[in-house]
Amino acid sequence: MIGPVRIAVAGAGLIGKRHTEAIAATPGVVLHSIVDPSEAGNAYANEIGAQWHASLTALLEKGKPDGVILATPNQVHVENGLECVAAGVPALIEKPLATDLQAGHDLVAAGEKAGVPLLVGHHRRHNPLIASAKKQITDGLLGTLIAVHGMFWLMKPDDYFDADWRRQPGGGPVFLNLIHDIDLLRHLIGEIVSVQALSSNAVRGNAVEETAALVFRFENGVLGTFSLSDTIVSPWSWELTASENPAYPPTGQSCYFIGGTHGSMELPNAKLWTNPGQRGWWEPISATRYPVSREDPLVCQIRQFARVILGEEPPLVSAKEGLKTLQVIDAVQRSVRTGLAVTL
Repeated sequence: MIGPVRIAVAGAGLIGKRHTEAIAATPGVVLHSIVDPSEAGNAYANEIGAQWHASLTALLEKGKPDGVILATPNQVHVENGLECVAAGVPALIEKPLATDLQAGHDLVAAGEKAGVPLLVGHHRRHNPLIASAKKQITDGLLGTLIAVHGMFWLMKPDDYFDADWRRQPGGGPVFLNLIHDIDLLRHLIGEIVSVQALSSNAVRGNAVEETAALVFRFENGVLGTFSLSDTIVSPWSWELTASENPAYPPTGQSCYFIGGTHGSMELPNAKLWTNPGQRGWWEPISATRYPVSREDPLVCQIRQFARVILGEEPPLVSAKEGLKTLQVIDAVQRSVRTGLAVTL
C-alpha cells in the first residue's frame, strides 16, 4: 500500500465523530469519507471537509477505502459487516458485534471464510493501562488469581431517557455498558463459564433494567462479582475513573479490584497492594503505583486497525472475541429472565 491508510467512518453520531477525531490524531491514517444518510451527517462531512456518502453501498460502489469503521445503529451491524466482507474491505465494528447471537456467528464465519479482518470496538483493551495490568497479571505479580469485583455505579440524568429506546429492553446498562466491563474482565482474568444475575427497575419503573447484581465463575476457578446501576450518584465506574473520555469528570477512584495469593490490584488507579515481607493479615501492607503512559485508547485502536489493514498483525479484538463477550451478555440476560445460573 502506497500512502496513508484511508479509513471511512459510517455513522456520524457521537461515537462516529470521536472515531473521526481519532483518525485525525493518528499519523499515517487519513479519513476517507463519512457515511450517513441524514442531513446532519452530510452537514458534518461538509464541516470537516470530508467526502460524504448516503449509504455504505454508495461508498463501496464509488471507490473502496482501505477500511471502514461501522458506528451505525446496533441493529444493522451485521448487515453492514457482511457488506464490507463481500467487498473485501476490513471493518472495525462498534460494540455490540450483533444484537442476535446467530447473526453474530454468521458474520464471524463470513469474515473468516473470506479472509477479511473484522474487529470489534472494545477500545478499552487498547488502553496502555490495561496492557500494563495484563502483563503484571500474566507475570504473576498477584500470585494465583482468586477473585475479582467490578462496579458500574453512576447516575444517568432524566433527559438521557427522552429517547424511547433507552427505556426499552436492550437499552439498559447491561447491554450498553456492562458489555465493555465483561470484555475487560475476560481479557484480564479469563473465560467466563457460569453466570447468575438479578436485575431491578425499582426507581424509574421503565421496562428495561437499571440495576443488576452478578456472580461469575471463570474457567480458571476465579470467582467474580459485579454491581451495576445507572441510577446511583457515585464515583465508581470506568467512565468516571479512567479519564478516557473528556465528557466525564474524573474522580480519581477505582472500579475494578483483582485479588490473588500474593497481592491485589486496583484499576484504573494502577495500584498493586502487597505485603513487603511475610504474607498475613497482621503484616504491613503497602501500595505501589506503576507509571503508565496516558494515551487515548481510541487513537491506539485506530493505529492497530491500520496495522491490521496493512497485514502487520492480527486484531487485538477480533469479531470472534466480540462474539464471546456478547455470549456472556446473553447469558446474563437469560439468567435475569429465569432466575437461574446459566452455564456457557
